[in-house]
Amino acid sequence: MSRAEELKKAAQSLGFDALGITSADIPPHADHLKEWLSLSYQGEMKWMANRPEIRSDPQKYDSIAKTIIVAGITSRQTSSPLPRGRIAAYAQGEDYHEVLRDKLEQLAQKSLAQWGGHYRVCVDSSPLLEKPIAAMAGLGWQGKNTLLIHPQHGPWLMLGSILTDLEISPDSSSPDHCGTCTRCLDACPTQAFPQPYVLDARRCLAYLTIEHPGSIPEEFRPLIGDRLFGCDECLEVCPWNRHAQESRELRFTPIPRTDLSEMLTWDDARFRQEFRHTPIFRLKRGRWLRNICIVLGNIGTIQDLPALQKAAEDSDPLVQEHAQWGIARIGQRNRKTND
Repeated sequence: MSRAEELKKAAQSLGFDALGITSADIPPHADHLKEWLSLSYQGEMKWMANRPEIRSDPQKYDSIAKTIIVAGITSRQTSSPLPRGRIAAYAQGEDYHEVLRDKLEQLAQKSLAQWGGHYRVCVDSSPLLEKPIAAMAGLGWQGKNTLLIHPQHGPWLMLGSILTDLEISPDSSSPDHCGTCTRCLDACPTQAFPQPYVLDARRCLAYLTIEHPGSIPEEFRPLIGDRLFGCDECLEVCPWNRHAQESRELRFTPIPRTDLSEMLTWDDARFRQEFRHTPIFRLKRGRWLRNICIVLGNIGTIQDLPALQKAAEDSDPLVQEHAQWGIARIGQRNRKTND
């Protein structure tokens, strides 16, 4: 059995849904990153503009790297953890960073370390062009919504990588199979794709509800609808979902949550207790309550007004502002209903 075959067998035993191998080369179209940054499409994600030459070239990130192993676990879910509101599928259970990092470390110890190799585990926050590298490793192709699309798992794979100084036979890259389909672009509530394969993060609801640190522009608040954290619209409409199965990873199982009005009353200690070791934890209390206020403004009823009115007196100005907006929106809806 070759080393590549051993890696794939070990990955399967650890619960990975896909694994591919590529040389630590510069991904095709890596130069597009600079153009994307020049248009400020990264929004407030300032770290993406830090030394883009390292982000574009794996060997500038780690000079010993000869091979990159990319592995993925599907995050797709068919149930919801909330009575009202939606959380992106990948964030309904435990933090995928921790899940992937644990499994990648086990994979490296079972294989690369035994073969005398040095390695470096990378999950999301590392400065790598993760999706182009995954496409180089044969895990699929970057779709028109910029996400990696796998032939069996659609756009739902959560990815992690291992850089190693060992030379391992690479897999063939995957061709683009999007064809003339534009379902993901057409489904975007905010028209965040100025053209196919290009995302303006400043208009993306996932960016606005997660990465954007301050007040959400009013033009986007009604479009958030009932989305509390992230947006799966462009994933759910992908025709490659016809083969995609629900995640088998138990740590991704949706964690049941209480209703929005009750969460709106939580102090910082309660927020931290409830969301520690989940992706939502990094939002911190202020942004989470900000999002709840917007969602209640969009779907809430007069029964939610006491919680919103209390939030409008919160010590955090960000919460105050969005609670007041939510109160006004419910009031407008209620007046139209009574007219």
